[in-house]
Amino acid sequence: MLQVSFLKEQKEKVLEGLKKRNFKDLNLVDDAINLDSERKSTQSELDGNLAEMNKISKEIGILMKNGKKDEAENAKIKTADFKEKIGIYQQKLKDIEQKLLDVLYQIPNIPFEKVKAGSSETDNEIIFQSQEVKALGEGAIPHWELAKQFNIIDFELGVKIAGAGFPVYLGKGARLQRSLVQYFLDKNTEAGYLEVNPPHVVNEASGYGTGQLPDKEGQMYFINEDNLYLIPTAEVPVTNIYRDMIVDEKDLPIKMTAFSQCYRREAGSYGAHVRGLNRLHQFEKVEIVRLEKPENSYAALEGMVKHVQSILEDLELPYRILRLCGGDTGFAAAMTYDFEVWSAAQEKWLEVSSVSNFETFQANRLKCRFKSDGKTQLVHTLNGSAMALPRIMAALLENNQTEKGIRIPPKIAAYTKFEFLD
Repeated sequence: MLQVSFLKEQKEKVLEGLKKRNFKDLNLVDDAINLDSERKSTQSELDGNLAEMNKISKEIGILMKNGKKDEAENAKIKTADFKEKIGIYQQKLKDIEQKLLDVLYQIPNIPFEKVKAGSSETDNEIIFQSQEVKALGEGAIPHWELAKQFNIIDFELGVKIAGAGFPVYLGKGARLQRSLVQYFLDKNTEAGYLEVNPPHVVNEASGYGTGQLPDKEGQMYFINEDNLYLIPTAEVPVTNIYRDMIVDEKDLPIKMTAFSQCYRREAGSYGAHVRGLNRLHQFEKVEIVRLEKPENSYAALEGMVKHVQSILEDLELPYRILRLCGGDTGFAAAMTYDFEVWSAAQEKWLEVSSVSNFETFQANRLKCRFKSDGKTQLVHTLNGSAMALPRIMAALLENNQTEKGIRIPPKIAAYTKFEFLD
């Protein structure tokens, strides 16, 4: 959530940034500024009435002490009038503050200066590609057919148990999945990230804190009886560890990693692009989260990019890195790098990680701050996938088809204890 002070002081910058995103409701900026002015005016009126009532209340005590009961009674009548006015102003202030919050929740983050304008993924910048991609030889098949051939993932069984988008991993498939998770966690902890095992459900405050709520597209699973949400990513509970906290400056940066199941309704997702592991309702992911001082956050972002890059190098997969344009950058992010791996059998790129800097956008919602030289300021929050499992699994299967079976990269074979799926 952007700060109102920023909207006021940097209004032209805000509007230019929103245009970079192709954001149409630019009037919301003025709405927020005007509501904030109304809030301040109402607060001033409320404070004035409270001060006057307190003054009269003190006078009543003095009048009673001096035996001036009639004057004291008249003063009490005045305080009753002030109490009524104060109640009205308090309710008005509460209503204005809620309206202001509702407006601010609708304004996305401002893209960082390096982010180019653009309307869709076709305008994203390719900043690195590991190698030229090649089509697989004759007889190569997509991962959903490989999964069936080697009996490692059963999509139909998942439909029987839960529905489409909930696959069941079997035998060596389950072990490969578990090995990837352990490798990702080990890689992250070796890089200085503290492993956290968070809840897989969050309350409403946590959803608002990281920007998943309000859920305009209806992508979160909601547990109505308990007013809880299944997490779409471990970023949500992990970042909320520091909600409503003032962090000691010497503790920054804070680096955390977590493995979790992720739950997404994927409403509106249909067609061939969702086949197999391409898009699921439940999947496993290892996340990295950082809290940084503002002046260090973009260096930290580049460090996270290099870290994810090293994982993909270990997996020996063809990959590329994109810097997203304004129109394709997520609502809360100031800048995002996407990592895509080449699906040889499908002959297309699959996104497997996003690494983002949210600057103060989440921290303002979370009220996550730190003190420096006696001044309290908001931290910058960052997060990234290191990594999401389904499409990594798909790419590993499709890119490693051999006559002997599916080859497992050595870094992962050290965990699986087998070198081939056969």
